[in-house]
Amino acid sequence: MKTLDMEQSIFQIIAHGGNAKGLAFEGLEKAHLYRFSEAEELLKEAHSELNLAHNTQTQLIQAELNGEKVEGTLLMIHAQDHLMAAISEISLIEQMVKMLKKMELLEKK
Repeated sequence: MKTLDMEQSIFQIIAHGGNAKGLAFEGLEKAHLYRFSEAEELLKEAHSELNLAHNTQTQLIQAELNGEKVEGTLLMIHAQDHLMAAISEISLIEQMVKMLKKMELLEKK
């Protein structure tokens, strides 16, 4: 794989992973205000961004499996770390939104 293509792919993983995480945190802020439809929409957008990052990661993995040289640079490690953090944080935020929904129901009683 050419260095430029590799770097582009790495930056796509970082950018889309970061976008996903940012959207999820915006969703959490909306959930704190009990604006759950907005929170759900932001989490949906976060998953779309996450899918873009994951698709790029999958392309790199497939290239390596097909015999192309994919170097494990510090930048690649950073991209992988960024993506995994986004996945973990989005999962936690989704659980927090569920808890906030329950809290709202309890407050209404």
